[in-house]
Amino acid sequence: MMSDLRFDPETRRRNMSAIRSKGSAIEMQVRRALHRAGFRYRLHRRDLPGRPDITLPKYRLAVFVDGCFWHGHDCIQGHTPRTNTSYWGPKIERNMERDRVNRKALEGAGWQVVVVRECTVGADIAGLVSALQAQRSRT
Repeated sequence: MMSDLRFDPETRRRNMSAIRSKGSAIEMQVRRALHRAGFRYRLHRRDLPGRPDITLPKYRLAVFVDGCFWHGHDCIQGHTPRTNTSYWGPKIERNMERDRVNRKALEGAGWQVVVVRECTVGADIAGLVSALQAQRSRT
């Protein structure tokens, strides 16, 4: 997501507020791939730290589908906007810290955590499905 200096603050605010936290395009890609491969899952479990986007309880697997911008990934889509940097820098840092705390809590509770990133969604999905299929064949 690129910051566009052509937008006035009100237009920027409307654009940013329209970004979904659940049911995003990349989350739907992951869900479709898991379902197509025969895996059943739960969505946004409130009883788990960080409310993972997707959980596969049978495998004790929590999947977070992260947008690179919002979660501070070091890629072209994960850059900090040039406008309102005093807000965005700390905001992204807080998101990253919250992600670390939630992952640690889930791992401490015996869950395996997988993060699917926006910039590598295709490769991440293929790897996730392959790993789950291998695990399923062992059981």
